[in-house]
Amino acid sequence: MTTITAEPCVWPWTSDFEKWQQAARYDSNNDRHWRGPAHPADMTTSKLKPADYLKKILNARVYDVATESAFEPAKVLSHRLHNKVLLKREDQQPVFSFKLRGAYNKLAHLTPAQLKKGVICASAGNHAQGVALGASKLGARAVIVMPTTTPQVKIDAVKGLGGEVVLFGDSYSDAYNHAVTLEKKQGLTFVHPFDDPDVIAGQGTIAMEMLRQHQGPLDAVFVAIGGGGLISGVANYIKAVRPEVKVIGVQMNDSDAMIQSVDAKKRVTLADVGLFSDGTAVKLVGEETFRISRQLVDEYMTVDTDSVCAAIKDIFVDTRSIVEPAGALAVAAIKQYVAQHKTKGQTYAAILCGANMNFDRLRFVAERADVGEEKEALFAVTIPEERGSFKRFLEVIGNLPGGPRNVTEFNYRMSDSDQAHVFLGLSTHGKGESTKIAASFNRHQFKAIDLTHDDLAKEHIRHMVGGHSALSQDERLLRFVFPERPGALLKFLSLMRPGWNISLFHYRNQGADYGRILVGLQVPAKDDKAFAKFLDTLGYPHIEETNNPVYKLFLRS
Repeated sequence: MTTITAEPCVWPWTSDFEKWQQAARYDSNNDRHWRGPAHPADMTTSKLKPADYLKKILNARVYDVATESAFEPAKVLSHRLHNKVLLKREDQQPVFSFKLRGAYNKLAHLTPAQLKKGVICASAGNHAQGVALGASKLGARAVIVMPTTTPQVKIDAVKGLGGEVVLFGDSYSDAYNHAVTLEKKQGLTFVHPFDDPDVIAGQGTIAMEMLRQHQGPLDAVFVAIGGGGLISGVANYIKAVRPEVKVIGVQMNDSDAMIQSVDAKKRVTLADVGLFSDGTAVKLVGEETFRISRQLVDEYMTVDTDSVCAAIKDIFVDTRSIVEPAGALAVAAIKQYVAQHKTKGQTYAAILCGANMNFDRLRFVAERADVGEEKEALFAVTIPEERGSFKRFLEVIGNLPGGPRNVTEFNYRMSDSDQAHVFLGLSTHGKGESTKIAASFNRHQFKAIDLTHDDLAKEHIRHMVGGHSALSQDERLLRFVFPERPGALLKFLSLMRPGWNISLFHYRNQGADYGRILVGLQVPAKDDKAFAKFLDTLGYPHIEETNNPVYKLFLRS
């Protein structure tokens, strides 16, 4: 967990329009999220204080379209953690996300002339639906520019809410640039997803409801952070009304732009962001949201993919609802916070900020939830390739410390006359047991490697055990994240040198907007520099796994 003390900061405003245009550039590798304010007019040069935001929140117009969402206890999770956990159910909003609040409040503060001309945004996610519904309620035209690669279900959702969908380009950058052109050409007003005081105030109504719905003890509120609009609104209201309540920001460990920015005391642009929690995958946070977060947020935490998958399952157990990854960040952080601080009898609140989950992604979540909760442990175990060794190995499993374990996975293929390498999954009774189990195997002369936290093992090797090949000389193994759009693989193949050979390729669609690919490439050592240039030109996020011990055990000859 990262803890950073809030402090005041100087807001580096400039009147230079060229600098504003530069700040408004959008990210071509992350097709959903803004890198900065679109125009100088989107921001205000005044430094609003919490008292100013309190007034804006109290006067925010959100309830024409939004509902006062439930604020209810997570009974099962609370019992397990020995702390009271309250869930703010923004997943129950008409568009299944809190985004509706800020979008509508912004629209409601436009002049009649602006509404008459219409509004525009570029989005393929929750913001698009909020703008579409809000504009429909106010009788305004809403133009939503979306990439041509946007899933049809999202296009249909925006159209169903009254939005006028314009499909343009293969990436979000293409869609944004076209939106700017349409804005100027048609005199429309751009609606920013987070870096706008009216949007921030709209999101702040969530905190207003929470403190009204629960007037008893409240030790901390956990809030997911993407661009920072939600936590800015929540922090402003809480610190103005109940400053003793901690506001704790939560980010994915691979998308922590706000944490890095606060630590550096200036906005930091990430080179890449993870896409599992696409609702919070922002490379550069907003100017105003950064200023507010530095001043008002008490602590920051990061969580990983497995813990978020486990939190999605926890929320389902208590509510029978399925939230999207961003919606589960706060619950994952509460569990981590309790484990680290050993608290009991405290009251914590988590904002479930969205539930726009692609159904096909549930397969991935289900696979990783038990590992995230550490109810399953994974191992690579080497045993003698001789009669009776498997029986002896199973006897050791049956007598492990802590009682009998269920075997959840067992993969093996003969590949050596002396040794057998087994990929093993075992049920566990709680966190921290995998290390003890591995040590027990080693004591019984079964060499074991704990794979419970090894992404290569969890994503690919478990499906590919037994892939040794005497032909795979000069092989290098890499994990890639490919965008799920036409031409992604073709680009990869086109940039390869003719003399290089693909010796391994593993892909499994998880229903997300990206694919996890494992590739083995035979690249002679003399081509190392050319290979490095190839990877740089390709531009896809990647991790080389050539020296990973799991690869050496199961795939490399």
